[in-house]
Order: sequence, then C-alpha cells, then structure tokens
Amino acid sequence: MGKLEAKSDYEELRKSRIVENQARLASLGLQKTISELRSLNSSPKSDKTHARKYCKADYSSTPLRRSSRLSGKPPSSKGELCYSSENEEEERGVNGHTVRGRRGTNRRQIPTEALARRCESKGRGSLYDPLYGICCHFCRQKKLCGEEGCKRCGDMDMNELCIGKTDCSVCHSTNGILCRACLKIRYGEEMEEVRSNKEWMCPHCTEEKQINPYWICNSSFCLKKRKMVPTGIAIYRAREMGYKSVAHLLMDELQQADAKKMMVVKA
Repeated sequence: MGKLEAKSDYEELRKSRIVENQARLASLGLQKTISELRSLNSSPKSDKTHARKYCKADYSSTPLRRSSRLSGKPPSSKGELCYSSENEEEERGVNGHTVRGRRGTNRRQIPTEALARRCESKGRGSLYDPLYGICCHFCRQKKLCGEEGCKRCGDMDMNELCIGKTDCSVCHSTNGILCRACLKIRYGEEMEEVRSNKEWMCPHCTEEKQINPYWICNSSFCLKKRKMVPTGIAIYRAREMGYKSVAHLLMDELQQADAKKMMVVKA
C-alpha cells in the first residue's frame, strides 16, 4: 500500500508541473510557435524533391576495342622489356632467373641515382627491380643484391653470376636462391663460404639426397607443404636457446620428435 500511495503522489505532482509549464508557455506566447514548428516538421515533402533516375549509357556509337593479337596484327613495340612468350628472345640469367625481351626492343635502363642506392643494404639489397631483381626463396624480395663487386646487379650483365644470392650446385632452381641475410639468419651460413664452395647444395637437395634428413627448408611455403606452422621471426628464440640459426633449432626439434615416436613404438 505504501508504494501505491507514493506512486500516486508522484503522478499528481507531475501533472501539476505540466499544467504550470503550459500556463507559463501560454503567457510568454510560445505555445503557438511550438505548434507551428510541429506542423512544419510533419508536413509532406515538396514535389520538387524526387529520386535520381539511373540512365544507362549508350555505347552503341563508340567503336569496340579489339585485341591486336586476336585480330592477327603484329604487337606494338614500345621499346621496353616484357614477359610475353610470343615473338621473343630469351636471355638465360644465372641464379635461376630468366629475363625475356621481344626482338628489336631496347633494354630498359635503371637510373644512375637508383643504382647508387643499391649497396646501402648489403644483407638483402635496397633496390627493388621487378625485372632484373632475383627473388629470395625465403623473404621473397625481388631486389638487386647489395654487393659492390657484383657485375650482374651493378652492370646488368645477365651472363654473370650474382654474388649476393646463392646458387645450388645440384638443382640450380629458385629453391636454392637465398640472400645474404636469410642465409645467415635462417641457416647460419656466410655468403663468402657458400660462394667459395662450388658444391654447395640447398636444403631441398640436402634432404632429397638424404645427407641430412632433418636439415629442411624453413620457408613458410615449404613448412606449409609439410603441414607445419611457419616459424615467423624465430631467430631470437633460437639464439636464446643457444642455436646458431633457425634451421639448427628445427633440426633439433625434429630429431627429438622422432626419438619420442621411437620410444612410444618400443613401449
């Protein structure tokens, strides 16, 4: 009963305040203004405002674009290199990289200012080039190397070996191309040692020849093919645990996993 009485007292007080406010607005002459504003707000939109109609463009008068290759016309020569496989000459580069260009075209020249920045980063190179650059198998950065004495990346001589990227002595494929930084961080090898070793093999060939079955390629592509999670930036964890590189860490982990499986089988 107490709650109902309190509620009724509140309702009476509320109604009395509403009446007082309405009387105050009437004395100030604002009641009429409020009603006018409400009528304007509720009025229908004018006929001038209408939805924008979509007009479909008519392209019947414009000539259709046709492929010159399909119509049998010779392709236009703009004096630049391309990757087309038609009417082209192939220039075989080393380190698993091939440069193709149409006959009668001019070689694209890299600006001198850009070549001057090539050796700013010796690890991976600082100059990206989609045509002359060699893609590292691990970091997948298609850059010119940062070695000062490299004739291939410095003079654009495709017959010379790039001294800033590795080349597998067995497969000579893109799987064996690694830049200086990835070779050091991921496999713990120096570029000078690999360069002097004419029989150096990439991790793929090392595993295929069963020289060391645990020495695997730890790139994200190859790890996913093995149904393994990519390591990411694992060099810090590897060095904290006393390993020379990420490949040495993975080799030890794979050996321990195989040892545990053998123990379970024997048990």
